[in-house]
Amino acid sequence: MAFDYKKEYKEFYMPRNKPSIVNVPKMNYIAVRGKGNPNEEEGEYKKTIGLLYAIAFTLKMSYKGSYQIKDYFAYVVPPLEGFWWQEDTKGMDYNRKEDLHFISIIRLPDFITKEDFDWAIKEATIKKKTDFTKVEFLTYEEGLCVQCMHIGSYDEEPVTVDAMHTYMKENGYELDITENRFHHEIYLSDPRKSDVSKLKTVIRHPIKKSENK
Repeated sequence: MAFDYKKEYKEFYMPRNKPSIVNVPKMNYIAVRGKGNPNEEEGEYKKTIGLLYAIAFTLKMSYKGSYQIKDYFAYVVPPLEGFWWQEDTKGMDYNRKEDLHFISIIRLPDFITKEDFDWAIKEATIKKKTDFTKVEFLTYEEGLCVQCMHIGSYDEEPVTVDAMHTYMKENGYELDITENRFHHEIYLSDPRKSDVSKLKTVIRHPIKKSENK
């Protein structure tokens, strides 16, 4: 049976719909950076998704070809994620989607190296005749965060975020969103196939110990 990161690391991908504190270690990702309203049909965000999955599946299916990745084992491609921010804004203003900056990401198994990633870029470029120069190998350590499972529309996220921030403060932490630490979403549902009221999204915010404690 293929290794499923959602099931094996439930603390990162399947939290309860009540806030909790989590310490997220260093991980490697396929990443694409961009800007703009994610709801625009021909916008930059939706174009990044195809780029990410093309590389993710090139790596996943590599065992069928001549290129062999050391220590490879069968796995389920981890869910799509996104780091989001707006310039000069601490947190998220959901009414200014056109001002959003993002890094769309998909986690890589630990056995995949930068060399393997570079091979996948070249392989996908040849086979799909597509420009993958925007796709990067990203190593990121998220660290201490508050997180919660949000169920429902993305536009209703502020209710969940408010609950997370209340829990954070009650437990002696404060928000630590910076130019290097972001509002983070992990998408466990496909909005094209799921009822909007049942969408599951992990929301995660970076925190630090409160200076007042």
